[in-house]
Amino acid sequence: MKIKKNDQKRSRIEMIPLIDVVFLLLVFFIYAMVSMVIHKGINVNLPKAKSAVVDRKDYVSLTITENGEIYLDDMKTSLKDMEILLQRRRKDSPDLRVYIKGDKRAFYEKIIEVLDLVRESGLSKVSLETTFEERKQIVRPGKK
Repeated sequence: MKIKKNDQKRSRIEMIPLIDVVFLLLVFFIYAMVSMVIHKGINVNLPKAKSAVVDRKDYVSLTITENGEIYLDDMKTSLKDMEILLQRRRKDSPDLRVYIKGDKRAFYEKIIEVLDLVRESGLSKVSLETTFEERKQIVRPGKK
């Protein structure tokens, strides 16, 4: 009489497919977080500056389009509503920074109105956004 051995294979978790799935999830969430942080305002054609620096912590983005429309982050607003919204945001975070993105073809007067209302709202950390422009070497005649 032959005795049968109980050869049961132990179940195991395959690690390679698990690592692939975890890696893809990690890449997805990193990409999602980066895209949410960068795109906080409305796209406008910014003027260029040679000393442009990016420094963003807790901030509000105000955008003035070419035709004078005002956006607080990505929400269209009027001057009156903007002041009220900024005062509310200031109560939540007194160290709030404001970045003003004015289209280079927008009226200067509109940008100054927005700047005045930001300051009247009690916010003093205000910056005007620009894009970076590489400096060109100036060649003067007669000098090498």
